[in-house]
Amino acid sequence: MPSLFFPLRAAYAFFKEAWFLGSPSWTTEDIPDLTGQVFIVTGGNSGLGKETVRALLEHNARVYLASRDEKRALAAIDELFDQTGRKARFLHLDLADFTSIKAAATEFLRKEKRLDVLFNNAGIMTTPTEVTPNGYDRVVHTNLLGPFYFTKLLLPLLISTSQARPDGQTRIVNLTSSVHHLVESLNFDAFHDGLERRARAGSSFSYCQSKFGDILFSNELSRRYKDQGVISTAVNPGNFATQLQQPQADSMLTHVVHWCLFIYPPEWGSLTQLWAGVAPDAAETSGKYVIPWGRIGQPNEATEDVELAVKLWIWLEDQVKDL
Repeated sequence: MPSLFFPLRAAYAFFKEAWFLGSPSWTTEDIPDLTGQVFIVTGGNSGLGKETVRALLEHNARVYLASRDEKRALAAIDELFDQTGRKARFLHLDLADFTSIKAAATEFLRKEKRLDVLFNNAGIMTTPTEVTPNGYDRVVHTNLLGPFYFTKLLLPLLISTSQARPDGQTRIVNLTSSVHHLVESLNFDAFHDGLERRARAGSSFSYCQSKFGDILFSNELSRRYKDQGVISTAVNPGNFATQLQQPQADSMLTHVVHWCLFIYPPEWGSLTQLWAGVAPDAAETSGKYVIPWGRIGQPNEATEDVELAVKLWIWLEDQVKDL
């Protein structure tokens, strides 16, 4: 019987997080001075990532803007410099390419001796090429597998930085989405190219799966590394009209749905992940699910399945163990 009511519960949770949020009481003006601290924001050249980079620069942080598109990234860096007087640093990173991920981590570790906060912000919904050259679903690779590998490579530095900080902690902010409520479990067979994945090609299935997986990953990361000073938080930033969510069809219905879902001002988009990353009040959010605007939310109860989280962690480890 539980599966009979799942669609209704999922729809209620999804729309509750989309609409009934009120106005933020915490803003970028509440960000403390970040002088001397080092941040990475993946997907920082546009949308919520770009706004996150902007706010961090305005508070004197050293920020690495990680992106697979160097031209767009450098243009964003120049624009943000004009607006803030501070220059972000470009880090080439393609989360759908293991070689690029390893090279990005290696470059960062060569340049920096600390990392205070990692924002796993980058994500895609659909792409023209749906399978990576090594046979993974491109959305799953970009949104889940790639961030796992990048995080894994940076964990030793995050741990050592936490030991040097007065508060004894560093943070990892993992972006998810309210669409995770639409998932009952993980379909590992659809993560690679094959019949399971092809049967769902062209739908939002992979995106929903990846965002569900991001919470499992974030929770398991917290269980494994919280005692070493690494705070891992899953964040639903809210519904905003960024490039990720632009209507794919030019019809009255799609534009009405888009207007109904993405109702909040774009400038509010980065607030929740910024709160999770830098607010003193967010120090106790490890293993939690944070919703706008810096509140502890109730995720899909299936994301609290420890056995499933461990299974996902083992699967992720197996994919990168020989790299």
